[in-house]
Amino acid sequence: MPTTLQDKPQPERKRAPARADRPFRGIALILLSTVFLGTSDVTAKYLSKTLPSIEITWIRFVIFSLIMVPAMIPGSPLFAMRTEQLKFQLLRGIALLGSSLMFITGLRYLPIAEASATGFVAPLFVTALSIVFLSEKVGLRRWIATAVGLCGVLIILRPGTGAFHLAALFPIVSAFAWACTLIMTRMMSGREHAITIMTYSSIAGVCVLSMMVPFVWVTPSWQDIAFGVLVGVASTMGQWIVVLAFRYADASVLAPFSYTQLLWVSILGFLVFGEVPDVWTIVGAAFIVSSGLYTAHRERVRRSQLLQVAGESSPNP
Repeated sequence: MPTTLQDKPQPERKRAPARADRPFRGIALILLSTVFLGTSDVTAKYLSKTLPSIEITWIRFVIFSLIMVPAMIPGSPLFAMRTEQLKFQLLRGIALLGSSLMFITGLRYLPIAEASATGFVAPLFVTALSIVFLSEKVGLRRWIATAVGLCGVLIILRPGTGAFHLAALFPIVSAFAWACTLIMTRMMSGREHAITIMTYSSIAGVCVLSMMVPFVWVTPSWQDIAFGVLVGVASTMGQWIVVLAFRYADASVLAPFSYTQLLWVSILGFLVFGEVPDVWTIVGAAFIVSSGLYTAHRERVRRSQLLQVAGESSPNP
């Protein structure tokens, strides 16, 4: 009997690898990502002396897009433009762009340790956003931890005093955008390939920034271009590793280890710019990190309780 077109087996859409419960691998990846992201941030601050923030971010996303080109070409073994989450892919790209642009703008005016410490309020925003987008219930103790983290931000910023700089708001906006990025990464993790998520983020970012950069363009030197390439490569590698880390462990497990980025940027900030964090930045960072660690602890407790009720053996079946 002849085979009709309808009888022929249709090619199956390549699925994203299933999430695996390998927390130590996830932790190792997140620690590695902080090295790349810290290097990118310090280099971006160095570039901010000569180039506008929009242009630095544009160079960052151009390099990002060039790295992802093989995933955009139909027929390529790495082709990864098929997605069932187009809206989230583009929104994640715009959120990532907003986070990068706001943070680099803040770096122009702030010591890198202060900007980074303030930016680490992102887990507090994740707590609030998880209620809306992940339908999570947040208990009193997690809200208290969030309040402690916000106190840490106030200690660093010291609003109402001569030490307050309006530019300190940029890392806070950046942290909110990064929290949105993490929420959307979490929503797509296990359903979309890491390469697909990265590809759409690069496309969204470079398209938006290409419309903005002509208005602020400053012709870069060859040294600026070289450092811009370093920013793009380091940030792309860091973001890629973050996406992979989420495949092996939950956000609550990974969050505490992301704070090691504060150590890297403080060391590099001292070596490159001679910046030494003041006592207020150190105390405020301690509040923020303590809040984040406790929030992660409560998340693990809540996760364990849910698994016991459901009788599951792994959070990532």
